Amino acid sequence: MKRNLKLALQGISLLAAWLPAAAAGFGRWKGPYTFFAHAYALVPGIPGDYLRVAFYRLTLDECALSSRISFGSFFAHPGATLGPRAYVGSYCIIGRASIGGRVQIASGVQVLSGSRQHVRDEEGRISGAEDGVFSPVTIGDDCWIGAAAVVMADVGAGSTIGAGSVVVRPIPSRSVAVGSPARVVSQAAEYVTEP
Repeated sequence: MKRNLKLALQGISLLAAWLPAAAAGFGRWKGPYTFFAHAYALVPGIPGDYLRVAFYRLTLDECALSSRISFGSFFAHPGATLGPRAYVGSYCIIGRASIGGRVQIASGVQVLSGSRQHVRDEEGRISGAEDGVFSPVTIGDDCWIGAAAVVMADVGAGSTIGAGSVVVRPIPSRSVAVGSPARVVSQAAEYVTEP
């Protein structure tokens, strides 16, 4: 019964999100995409969770319907991917990122599109994002990203990033990294993944 109800809610959400997704060119038209991504970020409660996932299913490069995206969170670029059974907490901003399956992202996390989005000219003036370099960031399967972390580099599968940490260099798989900049404090020899 619960599974059937969930499937029905997913279907209704996909139907409700279809017209806004079409108006955004299914992620190809930046202006309308950003408008609807911001609008869907503000839909409260469980209906909002379903509508956000449905909209992103139709506009991102990949988004599993089994994932959850909480209130206030949005994907800034439609080139992102979100794997199955992933969770994105409230008030997160995700750039060009590939987020693996079963990843848990706490509230207030930012996953930037690399670390070189703004550059300075010879006189020290900073440029806008249009002159920067956007690099996709990969977060492997089964990662935990703590609250208010900022991720600017890849995080290997099975890793944990401490709350408030700033990831500026790649983190190896099965690591625990904390601090600003994030440093690996421990690594597991093995980790177990449940299906």
